[in-house]
Amino acid sequence: MKNINALSDAYFSYAVDLRRELHQNPEPSLLEERTSRRVVEELNKIGLEAKKIAGTAVIAEIEGNTSGKTVALRADMDALELVEETELPYKSKAVGLMHACGHDAHTASLLTAAKILSELKTSFPGKIKLIFQPGEEIALGAKKIISTGVLSDVDAIFGIHIWNEVPSGRIAIDAGARMAAVSKFTIDVIGQGGHGSMPHQGIDAIAAASAIVLNLQSIVSREIDPMEAAVLTVGVLNSGTTYNILAGKAHLEGTTRCFNQDVNEQLPLMIKRVASDTAKAYRAEIKTDYQNLTLVVKNDQYLTLLGKHAVQELFGPSVLFNLKPTTGGEDFSFYAKEAPSLFAFVGGRNEMKLPYYPHHHPKFDIDEDAIKQATALYAKFAIDFLNDTET
Repeated sequence: MKNINALSDAYFSYAVDLRRELHQNPEPSLLEERTSRRVVEELNKIGLEAKKIAGTAVIAEIEGNTSGKTVALRADMDALELVEETELPYKSKAVGLMHACGHDAHTASLLTAAKILSELKTSFPGKIKLIFQPGEEIALGAKKIISTGVLSDVDAIFGIHIWNEVPSGRIAIDAGARMAAVSKFTIDVIGQGGHGSMPHQGIDAIAAASAIVLNLQSIVSREIDPMEAAVLTVGVLNSGTTYNILAGKAHLEGTTRCFNQDVNEQLPLMIKRVASDTAKAYRAEIKTDYQNLTLVVKNDQYLTLLGKHAVQELFGPSVLFNLKPTTGGEDFSFYAKEAPSLFAFVGGRNEMKLPYYPHHHPKFDIDEDAIKQATALYAKFAIDFLNDTET
């Protein structure tokens, strides 16, 4: 069999050029028309039949030498609504849009892995499904793909995130919870307007909303087991029109993060109770809305062992990196309800080459050597899973 590392080296310039092209042409969630068109074009060049599903999603299949299991490989494609502040030669050409999370590199890595897997298709049984997913940033893309039934015959699914919290050259693959369940909540406070000089004649929505913000913090500190990680953040509080008018309405938006499904189910009940009781103390009322955006990204135990073995065979045992779970979220979590799943973090931070900026920062960039590792790992994991007789 041809060496996967040698092939990823050979196609590295292709992967980098493709990543930079995608970086210059970012598109928002569920509107990745140019990106999906380019993905189809590149897959067709390889000789694969690609098709669009669920709007802008793209899938293709690589058949092995005999029948067998099916493994899916997933990459996301959407960008963020963010003004890029770099001076890179491949800086975004789309005003107000930027690949500030690495999805351009994910797409380029999986397309390059497709080239490698097509060359090696006589070395494995079964089938590989390539999934290029839209809408990860708004947590809708995975659900849309699942709704088509395309995962009904999949025995395992593997995803990669190039991650700037991991040093370049290192890869984190650990079993269990890796990323948090993410939810969004809104609270509308209904008071009664009036003159700012005579607050007793109205119901001050700002005072009630401010108290709600503070009291919500007691949920994590006083109602959740201190051994359970949880976050509750209010990121928006809008109210009032001018300095001398008593605000009759206030609007709050926030997010919760946790790793325990029981906690995830209790949080909306806790938030509604605390907000409602606090509002009553100020004679106000509330309306709430709570949306579960993602589940916990949880790595299958056996697939984790398979993934670690793949990393060690490709790059050596010293490449494995111990990464704590992150309270960031990923809609890759929904795939785990359809098939055993594994999610790996490939290091993208290299301060010898470029300044460090976190994901979603307007100056975000990665060490492009990470693309080479991601490419090889996509291919290696798929081949190893299909050739493994224990799954």
